[in-house]
Amino acid sequence: MIEQWNAADLRRLASYLRSVTKPMIIAANKADIAVAKNNLKRLQERFPERMIIPCSAESELALKGAAKKDLIRYVPGNGNFSYTASVSDVQKNALDFIDKNILQQYGSTGVQKVLDSVVLDVLKYIAIFPGGVNKLEDKDGNVLPDCFLMKDGSTALDFAFRLHTDIGNAFIRAIDVRTKRTVGKEHLLKHRDVVEIIVRK
Repeated sequence: MIEQWNAADLRRLASYLRSVTKPMIIAANKADIAVAKNNLKRLQERFPERMIIPCSAESELALKGAAKKDLIRYVPGNGNFSYTASVSDVQKNALDFIDKNILQQYGSTGVQKVLDSVVLDVLKYIAIFPGGVNKLEDKDGNVLPDCFLMKDGSTALDFAFRLHTDIGNAFIRAIDVRTKRTVGKEHLLKHRDVVEIIVRK
């Protein structure tokens, strides 16, 4: 049967197989340039089945740089920032441009959204935090400083083994820290669960 296929049939098959085995997100960078909206519209028309995320890596880099110098308070992925120090006119103009043309237009620089979408939507991972029912901070006062990416469908026992083989082997039960409910080894974890693992001594 395949011998009867023409080049167009083979191309369609190859495209289908690629879409199934190598799912893609289009990171439409340079969203800060004048023709960006037209380019984005053309991409959406050409690839209606694909997730297309407008982004500006240059804007993200500038915001992170300003935050590192303590000029602004900015959390990657957020749609805003706040000034924490006085800035020069040149710096203010650049930051105002990013705010008006990127953050207000698209809701964020898009960079974190691309990363989140790849990890959570395409690769189907969930973020799980180890924590205790009575303690969510480390010795330095950082709240939930660790995060583990687990495949969707992972269990409490899978998470215990991810922390350490010895923890998995000594697993007794887990506790859903939010609800304070005891769960067993087969308990399916959900995105952003905080889990305490109880082990044999």
